[in-house]
Amino acid sequence: MLRRSILSASMLTRAVAAPRFVASRAGFLSVRSYATRRYTAEHEWVSVDANGVGTIGISDYAAKALGDVVFVEIPTVGTAVEAKEQLSAVESVKAASDVYAPVSGEVTEVNDVLGNEPSLINSSPFDKGWIAKIKISDKAQLESLMDEAAYTNHIKE
Repeated sequence: MLRRSILSASMLTRAVAAPRFVASRAGFLSVRSYATRRYTAEHEWVSVDANGVGTIGISDYAAKALGDVVFVEIPTVGTAVEAKEQLSAVESVKAASDVYAPVSGEVTEVNDVLGNEPSLINSSPFDKGWIAKIKISDKAQLESLMDEAAYTNHIKE
């Protein structure tokens, strides 16, 4: 009987915890949709959150091709950019490369950490190495960008 009570208490705990778990999973799923990236042929990526803000950076492929990044030109908050217009520049020990906005919008936030740690582009291009966040003005532009599968095929060519 005692064992049955313990099991019942355990089941009760799981039942009470389940909504938190579900809420947590739902939050995870929304984060997962946030992590769905779209890519340009020039190796920029954008990941859009539920508020229509796109986080922009360069792909792991581009970061590896550049080599050790030593400088990142950070855009200015409030700057309006058009798709395919220069947003930033990245310099490495091998080369310098412009970074183009994959979509149009206004820069709402920049990753100032890159000023002191440009190597984050190499070590964490999708997490800590993002360059800017843009309030997207035309979400339809996302449709012209590649999804992960198309981008994977693109870099194999």
